[in-house]
Amino acid sequence: MKVNSNFDSLVPNYLFADVARKTNEFAAAHPEQEIIKLGIGDVTLPLAPIVVAFMKKGCDDLRNKETFKGYPEYEGYDFVREAISGYYKRFGVTVQPDEIFVSDGAKSDCGNLPDIFSTDNTVLVTDPVYPVYVDANLMAGRKIVYASSNKENNFLAIPDEKVSADIIYLCSPNNPTGAAYSAEQLKVWVDYALKNDAVIIYDAAYEAFITDDSPRSIFSVEGARECAIELCSLSKTAGFTGTRCGYTVIPKELKRDGHSLHALWYRRQATKFNGVSWPVQCAAAAVFSDEGLLQIRDNLNYYRRNAKLISSALDELGIYYTGGKNSPYIWLECPNGMGSWEFFDHLLQNAAVVGTPGEGFGENGKGYFRLTSFGSYEKTAEAVERIKKLLS
Repeated sequence: MKVNSNFDSLVPNYLFADVARKTNEFAAAHPEQEIIKLGIGDVTLPLAPIVVAFMKKGCDDLRNKETFKGYPEYEGYDFVREAISGYYKRFGVTVQPDEIFVSDGAKSDCGNLPDIFSTDNTVLVTDPVYPVYVDANLMAGRKIVYASSNKENNFLAIPDEKVSADIIYLCSPNNPTGAAYSAEQLKVWVDYALKNDAVIIYDAAYEAFITDDSPRSIFSVEGARECAIELCSLSKTAGFTGTRCGYTVIPKELKRDGHSLHALWYRRQATKFNGVSWPVQCAAAAVFSDEGLLQIRDNLNYYRRNAKLISSALDELGIYYTGGKNSPYIWLECPNGMGSWEFFDHLLQNAAVVGTPGEGFGENGKGYFRLTSFGSYEKTAEAVERIKKLLS
């Protein structure tokens, strides 16, 4: 018996495991010190009241024979997909309900979508990069190439016409950098994909944080329906990090190598996925109701306020950063030429504040650092004061 040797290509530890280990070691050595965590991107506010009410109703349905639900539909219940389709219409994008697949989250889908593609394909990711895009494809033995996001292009990579790729991962607003593509910049990527007969896997997990005219969906760009798959998550939109629900959109006209990608994904899901539970889908549909969107807006504004606190402090300190606007992430250049792990230790040891070293997101993350706005306002304000005191 042999194991999958492609796992040897992965770094031994997942980035956030190393962050947790160092944080726990500091906590054990300094039990008197309160640690403020602005590192991992988990939400802290509770689910909106209407979401909880509909989840409870979904649970009550399971108590009665007349309303009991067993295995869900692989692609999600019609009423949920219709609600998501209606949400797209609110920002001027047409997505049909039968092009939507409800899932247990964007992380799962962005790792599983390559199942429908050959392992011979070359995968292009931007650097810095959300690690799942890379690791999921290394596990399958695919070749990875990188497009450089850096200070010169404000961490918004553009394609190199001399580099060919078959699968392209894009995330906007980006994790980890918080940078968001304009419509014109996304059109460059769409044209590149069409020219190369490639497919873009577009991660729109943070689209709800957009407050300007940046695209909320890649399908607002001409030509995207012929080359793109879009996935999104309710984790950050509505606090579903522990509840688990997201969705993926595959246009019916999207074909490659003589095959419908929509049909291939349905076949994959029917084999490897049992669907999202009835109570969770009831809760998800409530998110997209008029009242649901009002209630989750309050939570989103809370996190935006935290991001403004952090970015304003960096402005005051004269530190370069991206994000903070249109994103819950702030991506900053480490001060005084520090390396990203060096700055992690400096911040932890001297301010008891935890962030995420940019080096864990790729070569271009060296010398950069990610902070998140998902803490409480009070703790974020305290962390900001500690950082200002340390770096002033």
